[in-house]
Amino acid sequence: MKIALIQSSLFWENPEKNREKLGKKINAISESVDLIVLPEMFTSGFTMQPNDVAETMHGETLTWLKHLAKDKNSAITGSLIITENGNFYNRLVFVFPSGEVRFYDKRHLFTLAGEDKVYTGGNKKLIVEYQGWKICPLICYDLRFPVFARNTEDYDVLIYAANWPKIRINAWDTLLKARAIENMSYTIGVNRIGEDNNGHQYNGHTQVVNFLGDYILEPIENKGVFIVQLNKAELLLARKKFNFLNDRDSFVLK
Repeated sequence: MKIALIQSSLFWENPEKNREKLGKKINAISESVDLIVLPEMFTSGFTMQPNDVAETMHGETLTWLKHLAKDKNSAITGSLIITENGNFYNRLVFVFPSGEVRFYDKRHLFTLAGEDKVYTGGNKKLIVEYQGWKICPLICYDLRFPVFARNTEDYDVLIYAANWPKIRINAWDTLLKARAIENMSYTIGVNRIGEDNNGHQYNGHTQVVNFLGDYILEPIENKGVFIVQLNKAELLLARKKFNFLNDRDSFVLK
């Protein structure tokens, strides 16, 4: 599976300008890819003021994503602010080229920024089956909680879409490797760069780690679209050889 990772700065609370900017980056991808990954809250930046930027699942951004996915013949994933039944969600959407949409609402809300006071948390893990791969997409702060990410479903790829600040980037790098190793899964982290209107600095470190903890794409700080190729045969061979997942603990998540 070939995946394009988009590391970009974001316009603060401006969905239209972010769609325009990210659309140009997506349309500029000259080679065929299977999946495109965007950062967390890619239409707005990590804002705690959702009223002016929240959309519905039938809004402009979902319509735009469906058209892009169809035109590029590629799935697209990333999170944005969705309003539904009077609540706000930090919702990751996975848009198939067919127009089908599946979604995951961020479970671990970032209390340090008051995200839990503004957004409603999810409680269901999403496993997407796509082109013979099982993909588990999560969001930013979820990275700190290994129990929720534990590979009980035999997924092949773990994805984190993030707005992870520069001041704590060492934790980002360390935990992405840890999640890859303990789950014997390809692990992808896509982060933003630049500065937001709260003065938080972001230096990216978008990266891809394989199932043994080795870099396929080392942490990168500059803006760009980075393309990686994942090999499922190598993943399955390593799992068969080492069998580490066979010794995992059984548990029920409440």
